[in-house]
Amino acid sequence: MSLRIRRKVKLGVVIGSRAFFSPAPCRAARDDVLAQLDRLGIAAVTLPFEATANGAVQSVADADLYARHFRDHAGDIDGLVICLPNFGDEIAVAELVSRAKLNVPVLLQASNDELDKVDVHSRRDAFCGKISVTNNFWQYGVPFTDTTMHTCDTWGAEFGADLERFARVCRTVRGLRGARLGAIGARTGAFQTMRYSEKLLQASGISVVTVDLSEMMAAATAISDTDTDLQAALARIRAYGTIPAHISSDQILKQARWTLAVNRWIAENDCDASAIQCWRALQDNYGCATCLTMSMMGEDLMPSACEVDIMGALSMYALALASGAPPAILDWNNNYADETDMCVCTHCGNFPKSFIGDTPEISELDVLGESIGRSKCFGAVKGKVKPGPMSYFRLSSDDRAGTLRCYLGEGEFTDDPFGMDGGIAVTRVAGLRQLLRFITRNGFEHHVAMVRGHHADVVHEAVSRYLGWPVYHHGAAPQPHFSLSSGV
Repeated sequence: MSLRIRRKVKLGVVIGSRAFFSPAPCRAARDDVLAQLDRLGIAAVTLPFEATANGAVQSVADADLYARHFRDHAGDIDGLVICLPNFGDEIAVAELVSRAKLNVPVLLQASNDELDKVDVHSRRDAFCGKISVTNNFWQYGVPFTDTTMHTCDTWGAEFGADLERFARVCRTVRGLRGARLGAIGARTGAFQTMRYSEKLLQASGISVVTVDLSEMMAAATAISDTDTDLQAALARIRAYGTIPAHISSDQILKQARWTLAVNRWIAENDCDASAIQCWRALQDNYGCATCLTMSMMGEDLMPSACEVDIMGALSMYALALASGAPPAILDWNNNYADETDMCVCTHCGNFPKSFIGDTPEISELDVLGESIGRSKCFGAVKGKVKPGPMSYFRLSSDDRAGTLRCYLGEGEFTDDPFGMDGGIAVTRVAGLRQLLRFITRNGFEHHVAMVRGHHADVVHEAVSRYLGWPVYHHGAAPQPHFSLSSGV
């Protein structure tokens, strides 16, 4: 199971204050934020209350003290939460972020004034102070994440939801920066659409580790029948879904060997996600499909894409980071009669079982099995995806523009029937025809990553604000803005 996705998020906590405002809200804000994080299971990194006046950052000296503390814990901190219980010292806050040099997401909160507490001794003015801090962030080139409302209460449910969402943004950013992707086998010759740029990935800190398919087949063949890990792999396969009676024990054993060989290589190379040459070299030269292997890895939050679709694997990994749920790779595949906002997304049989939402059947590939013989094609996970909300995401490398780019959005899986074999997801997306026009006119691939639930806002914030990748958010209200020189 992916330790990076399951790892506990840690956030640095800062209370910003301006000295001539009432100090009372500072202590309350600190206590509120720490309580909210504890309730959410998010670790906090901060200095003791007594380290500065009012437990707050209200001078450059305070900023330097906090910056040094955060630098000492730089490897652990995933993001910063900066709260303004009053106007705040804009220079101190900006200098803290600049001096800490963490390069992590920043959530900026400002507290509400109360209508009966706006006298000279009680007023906060954080509404205005937040604008001053953001102006300085712009001057310093600091991207940040906003709360849902311009101001909110540190003790409220609204801010709690902002903190939970921000933690997932931080997890997504940290996971994508420094991600390691395993490419098992060469790109399938017939699928030129799966070409990508390793160099553009590396420019974003993402590495690709490669291995020849023949090495993996040899490793699988060499696994002994007495290997205890093999017995565990066999047991998991038998418990993972319903296997028809005509499937032989030798077919299941061959699949277990392949699964174990892949899992060991993934672990040895510290990969976060992978893509496998699945059509048709493995079936011809080893004798099984790899869909089941990919399905089980996806269930363990170690996404794997077919057809050596590295960009698809990275798209799946982003969704797993944002949601904490197993993603899948699908084709935008079929129209649904004359429904303009519906289509059918499919793949041969690699969906994680919880993505399907029901116990799947594990049998042979259908299309390829008809061509080369079903005995070589055991290992397809079949089932119709149950209805519910979903998010979709696709990354692509654009060599002409010299950048990674992407699109994303949200929709739903429906319960409408469709008589096709394999993994089937009847899908509804508002404005689907406009989305398809964007995909086709901008050279995106036919593969798309999907995950259950609505998580597009988290992925959008991570990739646009902090990774600087151009993104089209389908269906979202356009938000015109200037760009920082860093590309954010």
